[in-house]
Amino acid sequence: MSETPDPALPAGVAGFLDLLRAGRGYSAHTIAAYRRDLVRAADVLGRDDLTKVSPYEVRALVARLHSQGLGTRSIRRVLSALRTYFAEAVKQGQMASNPALGVRAPKTQRKLPKALDADQAAQLMAFFPDSALLRRDRALLELLYGSGLRLSELVGIRLQDIDLQDGFVRVTGKGNKTRIVPLGQPCIESLRAYLADAPERQAEPAAPLFPGRGSKPLSQRNVQLRLKKLATLQLGTDAVHPHMLRHSFASHLLESSGDLRAIQELLGHASLATTQIYTHLDFQQLAKVYDSAHPRAHRSAASPDDRSSDP
Repeated sequence: MSETPDPALPAGVAGFLDLLRAGRGYSAHTIAAYRRDLVRAADVLGRDDLTKVSPYEVRALVARLHSQGLGTRSIRRVLSALRTYFAEAVKQGQMASNPALGVRAPKTQRKLPKALDADQAAQLMAFFPDSALLRRDRALLELLYGSGLRLSELVGIRLQDIDLQDGFVRVTGKGNKTRIVPLGQPCIESLRAYLADAPERQAEPAAPLFPGRGSKPLSQRNVQLRLKKLATLQLGTDAVHPHMLRHSFASHLLESSGDLRAIQELLGHASLATTQIYTHLDFQQLAKVYDSAHPRAHRSAASPDDRSSDP
């Protein structure tokens, strides 16, 4: 028990905190956090003795804390403190069962990455690629933003995966699933300019589209650093990363078309339709949504659907 009783603490909590301090060696910071969370729970429940709390009251506590605007992480911390306290009370014979078991905090709302607006995206691309390095960088940016690729998908592209005539790229995404993604005209032009710098490489179709050292693909870290450098020059900030461009791709298409299903197919989200070589949605419709809505589309009249269906 605590040597100096604290009238602000519910019954039994002082002894529990002493156990954590002396018996388990918890730090003063952790002890203070447990104290704060248990006092908060007792105050909201209006209980002087937490060992009398029922599972229904614990669930009501979570709902009340949530309605008061307490963050999900803080609610989880309160629940964790209660579970630990109740577990010790059960061990000491003060409670028959732990009423906090099975009670869950509200799910944490997933935060979407920030997106560039259309003007910022255009400004990011507004540089003249007057060197082989910048022509490569322009091709990287066009694929990340113009086709919404993941960084891992980008560096995994081989020369044989690109069809500049019909305007598409075959990428391998999560779960080793392959999908077809359309290329906008600016992307096609950028890729042609980039590939023209080393025409001899096109004789090796299995080689990486963007090679790094030796025969290995360009590293993801290298792409990230180049993007930060270009963003600093073009936008005055280095707070731009590849996934932000992917999210910008999706946001701008959604704002213009409202066709969420088609956009999710273009992104290759496994939670919707599983994609192997071709998407479940007709590619012509996907290309139509892309052509009519994305700022960097302006594709030629040729349709990828005219190609052979042989993967």
